[in-house]
Amino acid sequence: MSTTFQLDTATSRANPTPAPMKRLTVPAIRRRKQDGVTTEPIVALTAYTARQAQLLDEHCDLLLVGDSLGQVIYGLPSSVPVTLDMMAAHGAAVVRGSYHAVVFVDLPFGTYEASPEQAFASAARLLKDTGCAGVKLEGGAVMAETVAFLAQRGIPVIGHVGLTPQAVNQLGGYGVRGRSDAEAAKIVSDAEALADAGAFAIVIEGVVEPIAIAVTKAVACPVIGIGGSAQCDGQILVTEDMLGMFERVPRFVKRYEEIAGVISGAAGRYAAEVRSRAFPGNEQTYQPK
Repeated sequence: MSTTFQLDTATSRANPTPAPMKRLTVPAIRRRKQDGVTTEPIVALTAYTARQAQLLDEHCDLLLVGDSLGQVIYGLPSSVPVTLDMMAAHGAAVVRGSYHAVVFVDLPFGTYEASPEQAFASAARLLKDTGCAGVKLEGGAVMAETVAFLAQRGIPVIGHVGLTPQAVNQLGGYGVRGRSDAEAAKIVSDAEALADAGAFAIVIEGVVEPIAIAVTKAVACPVIGIGGSAQCDGQILVTEDMLGMFERVPRFVKRYEEIAGVISGAAGRYAAEVRSRAFPGNEQTYQPK
């Protein structure tokens, strides 16, 4: 299953043309975990643009339009300032650029915590505006009522426990979670509460490995790790981290490419050719007939 590309000569941009395929569904992914075992791990990455989605789509089961776009796309200090408008715009782009992976969109800080009704209004807008399959929200047992409220009204929800970036001010930073017995027990109980409330899946981030394994075994729904364990039911990374777009590399990230250097090198060669008047050449200019 793959996406082919045709060149739109009016815009000089590649537009996706779907090869025969059917987009994955929430139930299909959920069924991968049977009796606590997932034989085919879930492959997930973040995506923020249509072109990025085109390139990632055939390789992924799930694309997450994360509120990490605040830092990655907008240069914000954290995900806290991200708005629902931002998520809607980027979510729609990713859905347009994909045909295979199921797409989820983060509910940004301040758009769901006040009440289940607020969460439903925000989630409903994202589903309508983007065409995504569901939403992700942060928080443990305190959000169980909200997860149940959404799930009972037809909105699939991915929960998020452990290191929760929207709570960075309360946590005091992005350090690993679950080192104390009390915190470890709370992470497990939080995950159980979300699963019991009807979460489709749970992201567990930045925890000591035994806690990630314990959560994966404790709940019936898929557990997707980021800084967790290879024994989770799937994995997710911020694509730009995985591609080496930033100097800082979190411990849980493996760089599969060094794209920042490629881009900088290409820009440097372009700049040199412009300054030397080597570009544009005859191949890039229109000559009289």
